[in-house]
Amino acid sequence: MTMLSFRVDSDEANQIRNLADSLGVDRSEFLRQAARMYVLKIKSEEDASIWEEKPLSSEEQQLAEIADWGPAEDWADWRQS
Repeated sequence: MTMLSFRVDSDEANQIRNLADSLGVDRSEFLRQAARMYVLKIKSEEDASIWEEKPLSSEEQQLAEIADWGPAEDWADWRQS
């Protein structure tokens, strides 16, 4: 793991401390999770932009039709005990 260090004003530090305490986690875990969620949000927005700029081709869209078939049948009851 890599250590990150940054400064926040005292009001934000108090809010973070209070929220972490109310959730029953330490501040480091709270901040790790907050950073992880923020990175995922940004990556998701980037991914959505890529999909808008370059939509699926007709060949790729055919795979969606297969997914619409639903799950395969369960043949487990055919197995002999």
